[in-house]
Amino acid sequence: MIHNGRRKLPYDAEAALAHLAAADRKLAALIERAGPFTLRLGHSGTPFTSLLESIIYQQLHGRAAATIHQRVRALYGDDDPAPELLLATPEDRLRGAGLSANKLAAIRDLAQKTLDGTVPSHRAIQRMSDDEIVARLTEVRGIGPWTVEMLLLFRLGRPDVFPVTDYGVRKGFALTFQRLPASGAITAADLPAAEPMLRRARRWSPYRSVAAWYLWRACDLARDGKPEQPRQPEPDAKPKKASAKKQTARR
Repeated sequence: MIHNGRRKLPYDAEAALAHLAAADRKLAALIERAGPFTLRLGHSGTPFTSLLESIIYQQLHGRAAATIHQRVRALYGDDDPAPELLLATPEDRLRGAGLSANKLAAIRDLAQKTLDGTVPSHRAIQRMSDDEIVARLTEVRGIGPWTVEMLLLFRLGRPDVFPVTDYGVRKGFALTFQRLPASGAITAADLPAAEPMLRRARRWSPYRSVAAWYLWRACDLARDGKPEQPRQPEPDAKPKKASAKKQTARR
């Protein structure tokens, strides 16, 4: 989900917009149509609490996930549990809060890997590169690259993250850069593969996070302003390779 909190970004948004507009005229046109860059970061928490929430929300609608998250926190006095407390909690109490067997196994693995240092502390993660963070956090059961990319974008405020498996980013890329059917309907076959997206996005670095945000906004514009939320790909799913014709992006 897009976290719309009050924390300021750790990079210069105006410099980012100027760089993107100068680097790519089609992206510049999208920025002009979509308007100001209004991303604000969600609460920072710790990597443990952020990933705990992410695991609970996986593959669920927002309201159902929020209810389960609240029930889990209620077990600990309406607060996020410490890893030690979570591991000490009987399984039936956590299952009673609405967690599936798979999510229970995932959050227990998260707690254990936090205690053994695989999942870094809040202070330690600030000193790590994006690639290091992805490598470390994806060692946790149930945590894939997309989940870590959302943490990098919306919690840590990293400026150069480009989630090529996200449905909204892929759809926004297709809407902005590809020749689409005259009907306007976009099917899975129209969505770009990772390779052409990464190739075009090279010119956007080091501000690909801002570009991704505007690709979500491209979806909003196509939906008459209704917000497009980041959408997790199916577990272990990879974008299908499209035909050369479908992959060709207009320059």
